[in-house]
Amino acid sequence: MTISSPGRLFGLLLACLGLMAGSAVAQDLYRVQAGDTLRIEVIEDPSLNRSVLVAPDGRINIPLAGFIVAEGRPVGAIQNDLALRLEENFAVTPNVFVAVERVFEPRIEPPAQPAAPRTIDVYVLGEVGAPGLKTVAPGTTVLQFFAQMGGFTRFAATKRVQLRRTDASGTETIYPLNYDAIEAGTSPNGAAVLVDGDVIMVPQRRLFE
Repeated sequence: MTISSPGRLFGLLLACLGLMAGSAVAQDLYRVQAGDTLRIEVIEDPSLNRSVLVAPDGRINIPLAGFIVAEGRPVGAIQNDLALRLEENFAVTPNVFVAVERVFEPRIEPPAQPAAPRTIDVYVLGEVGAPGLKTVAPGTTVLQFFAQMGGFTRFAATKRVQLRRTDASGTETIYPLNYDAIEAGTSPNGAAVLVDGDVIMVPQRRLFE
């Protein structure tokens, strides 16, 4: 059995701490939205530990604390608010931890199509193997298109892919696509059907992403 040197063990510890710090920064920058699922942990009372869904009105409901506005706020602000609400039920301010357990991903509803053309044009930009115009068959799904577009580069932020769709009035709607979730079968958007003129954007990964 090989025994790691103290220097190597210290390096591994620093790397782990760096990953934890990056995750904390990402959680602090993210603004909670309706439909997200938050994980609540209260050290002094495990019976309060739970996963809660942010309601359409942007609030969460926690026993002993009541309704708290979550939408548009970072998890740190929600965490502090919850601790203050619970304080009167404990001898000291409780240790409360809030984290985003699942980000809401809206289902993409395709617009009604009159008559299907022989082919449709879909554009792909960003961190992909072969960016540009792609001509595909009508009825091609998001997952099928991922298989045809040449793959991702190693810098691709595969959890933050965007589908940009412009309707007849010129209004653009941006739909988030989580390729990792689609590949795992946990997102319904892999079955969404592309339409003529759709644009797939694959952004570059951030430092700790």
